[in-house]
Parts: sequence; C-alpha cells; structure tokens
Amino acid sequence: MSIYFHFGIGASPNTLRWWLVVFTSHPLMKKEEDNRKKGDNLMEGLMRARTNPIHAHFRQHQSPFIPTFSARLARRVYISPIRMMKHPKPFNSVAASVRSLESSALGRLDNTLPSKEVLEVWQNANAVCFDVDSTVCLDEGIDELAEFCGAGKAVAEWTARAMSGSVPFEEALAARLSLFNPSLSQVHDFLEKKPPRISPGIDELVKKLKANNTNIYLISGGFRQMINPVASTLGIPPENIFANQLLFSNSGEFLGFDTNEPTSRSGGKATAVQQIRKAHGYKALVMIGDGATDLEARKPGGADLFICYAGVQLREAVAVKADWLVFNFKDLINSLE
Repeated sequence: MSIYFHFGIGASPNTLRWWLVVFTSHPLMKKEEDNRKKGDNLMEGLMRARTNPIHAHFRQHQSPFIPTFSARLARRVYISPIRMMKHPKPFNSVAASVRSLESSALGRLDNTLPSKEVLEVWQNANAVCFDVDSTVCLDEGIDELAEFCGAGKAVAEWTARAMSGSVPFEEALAARLSLFNPSLSQVHDFLEKKPPRISPGIDELVKKLKANNTNIYLISGGFRQMINPVASTLGIPPENIFANQLLFSNSGEFLGFDTNEPTSRSGGKATAVQQIRKAHGYKALVMIGDGATDLEARKPGGADLFICYAGVQLREAVAVKADWLVFNFKDLINSLE
C-alpha cells in the first residue's frame, strides 16, 4: 500500500506539517500501523513463552480445495481445476532479479559449480523432493494469502524469521495464521483471483526427471489447498505431497492447522524425507529448496544431496551450506542431458 503526495519547491513548512498530519491520520495508514504493531506484539509474546500449535477437532468440510486424504494414504481425489500462471506478466523483472542475485553471489560463494561427486548423485537420483514456496512457485503462499486478507506485511516478517531458522517453524506458522485467520471462502476467492505462479523452467525440469524415471515429491510448510493445483499442473500425484492442511468448521470458519502433519513443525521436512526413503528404499535422494528447513533434510537416512535454488530468494546462510547452488532450473536440466 503506497500513498504519494507531490509538493512544489516553494511549499512552506506549515504546508508540509499540515500534510504530514493528514497523511499519518489517513485510515489506510492507521490500518497498516495496527498490523505492524500486532505482529510486533505477537513476536514479543512468543519470545517470552513458546506458543503451542493450534490443535483442532473438526469434521472435514467437503470442498474441492480440501482433499480427504493425508500424505500417508495413496487415494486419489478430484481437485477443482485452477488456472495456473506458467509465464507470469513480470517475467522480465524476475529474470533481471535472478541475474542480479547470481552476480552478487559469484564472488562470495564457491558452490555454484557442482563437484564430480555431486553431479553423479544428481544424475542418478531415484527421487527428487522439491520445496514449493520460492522454489517450485515464485511466491510464498502464506504471504500472498495474508496479503489478500489484509495482513501481508506482518505475516511476511514472520515468514522471513521462519525461513532463516531464527524462530521454530511451528511457532511461526501458528503466529502467522493467527494474524489473519483465513476463512474457507477467503481461500477459495484467493485461489480464483490469484492463482499460483510457477517458477520458470520447473515444468521442463519435472518432465526431464520423469523421463529419467525419477520420482518427484513436493514437501512444503505451505498448505495443501494451495499446493494441490500446482501438483496437478506438474503431473505430481497427491500421494507424493507432504504439506500442511488448513482446518475449517462446517460453516467455513478457520479452526487451525493439522498438527499431525510432519511439515507443521521444525525438522518436519527432514522427517518427511526420511519417511519417503524408508518406505521406498531409494538409493539416491535429492532435496531442492531455498530455506533452512530444506537444508535440514540432508541428513543420514534423509537426502544425500541438498541443492539450493536461489532463483527467487538468496538466503546466504543456507546457500553457503548447500552441495550445489543454482539460480536457474536450466542448469539442472542441462546437467541431465
């Protein structure tokens, strides 16, 4: 939300003071300030005492956006078609941003070229697990939903803390949702009016991996309601999705999130990857993402390799620890030729 005022060169101090009073008392500015204070107060409270994730007992609301399966069941469900933005309008600005991130990192990070060992694992992977927000998709889903519901800035600040690993994920998830409590109808409206924007090249990379008989999984701290359309577009089956689930009452009121999902808490992505590997016995498994929770998946019994995708967000604390840092999915596609 931006408000602009133009003053002539000869504007008097009294005139400037008058407009400052008008500007700061504007209703939109008061709402923005209230959202900021609400987020700050919540952060202070959580730092003093840990906040428990929301536990909710509910009866599943039947909706095409809310599947009736869990990540552990292999039952297919109908997903209402949502239009996807494969080539979003600001594509040139995205490409320019990627070039800027890459050039700024080349002088500081030495893992932009894979070692022979890393390349061998990647080319022979039986399974590849992708993060969704800021990796498969250009946006952070919860930030976009919060913006749509009027609490974007405060929630985005919490997302940055969660992705950097400075706040336990379950605390950040509960805190962000409590700032705007999305209703079922709001989620529906959001998906209709702001469909997910997938990252350039991800559809081609998924097709290439499938052609090599590599299994694809989506592992996300985001929500199934927003990830299902993305998975459907990329041809990834619902049983290969590990993500969180928003819970609603029969009347569509927000109740919380399913705390039984491994991705609802810190270390959850690592747990999900370990479950996948144990269930299928994959010899080589790769995790691709941008955040600290993705890096956590590289551990014994989990991912053999962590590839940091920085085409949307470059988080240097994560990137420096990656086995391979990429800014464009084309690099991964070309390496499979």
